[in-house]
Amino acid sequence: MIARSRDVSRCPWSTGSIEYVHYHDDEWGRPVTDETRLFEKICLEGFQSGLSWITVLRKRENFRAAFAGFDPVKVARFDERMVGRLLGDAGIIRHRGKIESTINNARRLLAMHEAGESLSGIVWSHADRRRIAAPADMAHLPAATPASTALSKDLKSRGWSFVGPTTVYAMMQSVGVVNDHLASCHVRRACEAERRGRLALLESRAPGVHSKPRRGVEQSGSSSGS
Repeated sequence: MIARSRDVSRCPWSTGSIEYVHYHDDEWGRPVTDETRLFEKICLEGFQSGLSWITVLRKRENFRAAFAGFDPVKVARFDERMVGRLLGDAGIIRHRGKIESTINNARRLLAMHEAGESLSGIVWSHADRRRIAAPADMAHLPAATPASTALSKDLKSRGWSFVGPTTVYAMMQSVGVVNDHLASCHVRRACEAERRGRLALLESRAPGVHSKPRRGVEQSGSSSGS
């Protein structure tokens, strides 16, 4: 495992364990558009509901093994026998409702694909295209936003479950749809550059598709690190 410097500034939530440090530096806030990875992120955020994220993070490889790498085609085929097997798997969070929700959501994702929709398109349509003021401290981070509420409604209207506004917002933070690294965080600038690069690429593929502005605008020339 690569050693990480303790002399750089990170978001305070990430300093409790080496797993968090690596997750914070390498994943959290980095743009994700791959359908399978987005599906995994939503499912794991659903399993995290009511628990600490570190619990899920430490079980993530077990989840991937149990849920066929979160391949939605494979997960959609899981039946009641498989649900029973998963409920007996001590390597994951054994919650029937969340397990059944994962299977349901895999089927809903396949239905979206059949209808010509993509999970990436839906999720990233709720990204704010403007430069957003970097949060100064953890107290400035919301649990949910109008954007996450709208995305939650979009997913629920398509039959998804365990996708409330708070769960969805955590996913949006994780996959870089929003950049909630603090102004002082050493990876904020890189994550924002990646986020804006991803938005520019999506715009070039779908010109004229914009989301409504939803949060405070960062002033040009700001030293917030975005």
